[in-house]
Amino acid sequence: MFLTKEEQAMCDGEYGETIRKSMDILVALGDIYGASGLVDITSAQVSGVSYKTIGEAGLEYLQDLAKDESAKASVNASLNPPGTDLDNWKELGFPEYFAIKQNEIVDAYADLGILKTCTCTPYLVGNVPRFRDHISWSESSAVAYSNSVIGARTNREGGPAALAAAIVGKTPLYGFHLEENRKANLVVNVNAKLKGADFGALGYIIGKVVGGGIPYFKMKNTPNNNDLKTLGAALASSGSVALYHVEDVTPEHDLNSEEDIEDIMFVSDKEILETRQALTTTDREIDLVCLGCPHASLEEIKQVASVVEGKTIKNKLWICTSVSVKATADRMGYTQTIESAGGNVVCDTCMVVAPIEEMGFEVIGVNSAKAANYVPSMCGLDVVYDDVENLVRFE
Repeated sequence: MFLTKEEQAMCDGEYGETIRKSMDILVALGDIYGASGLVDITSAQVSGVSYKTIGEAGLEYLQDLAKDESAKASVNASLNPPGTDLDNWKELGFPEYFAIKQNEIVDAYADLGILKTCTCTPYLVGNVPRFRDHISWSESSAVAYSNSVIGARTNREGGPAALAAAIVGKTPLYGFHLEENRKANLVVNVNAKLKGADFGALGYIIGKVVGGGIPYFKMKNTPNNNDLKTLGAALASSGSVALYHVEDVTPEHDLNSEEDIEDIMFVSDKEILETRQALTTTDREIDLVCLGCPHASLEEIKQVASVVEGKTIKNKLWICTSVSVKATADRMGYTQTIESAGGNVVCDTCMVVAPIEEMGFEVIGVNSAKAANYVPSMCGLDVVYDDVENLVRFE
């Protein structure tokens, strides 16, 4: 892999130990995947934040890197969700030992210059790449959104690689950074009009079929950005999809010529319904309705507020989002409406990376196929998959 004189100096430790370690990671990745060199990036999004997933070893690694005061993120870089609401963990009932460790992890990242905007939807809170920007993002749904809906260019990076790229400001030039690797290999004809949780069901179906491939969707109705966020998250969780196209919707759909794609499949109303039912693992009562996987947008919070306004919620309700989106929801009165009904707008974390299995919950209601896929395996809890209005119970 070709390196410039400056990049070689970074590898040789002339810019400090943390930058040398970061270059070691990036060069190793480039060698493995046959990259011709490194490319400058405009932003990074770093996963490996929850104490639940990285534990004590991860915390020690980050604190060790942060000792090098000369090494800071050189591009706009933000964090994936941690395992708690960093400010209100006590009020929400998160375990104290976990919350203390979680805040130490986020503080270590901050010492490295990574913004404490903890969210899996960084494109909603200021970390917004431009069309065809090279970036290094690691959270699977954020990768799918940035590649597909924005048209930026990133591989599905691991947390250490994205952190290394944030510090160095570069990433190996291979995979989805190259236009020839961004063309679809499967046409999906959707013979159903979709809404709400249907988009998650569609993504779950196709992700299992296509794996790490690139699907091209032909839909009867036009999805909005929230629908695309839901679709991409499901594609990335049941498969490893990092890029998809939607005819006449996503910016690079015209990279594809349908005649050049041999694999074609059809999805009907029946398959969508069957998948929605299959994602539910129990018929027991829901303890906690947890929305926002990926993190809820302002429009999604507004929708929940309209569902619960003037009512009293019987089961617990969390809407997970970023601090920035919650601040706007506060100003618009949506948070007050939800709290008056008995729900909570929860910042930073989500049900997948939080220790909800330690908090007395057994059945989680979700409208996210990603959450329905991960909660049983990562948390050991049952899930009910449905639209918001069918999940929340009222007194």
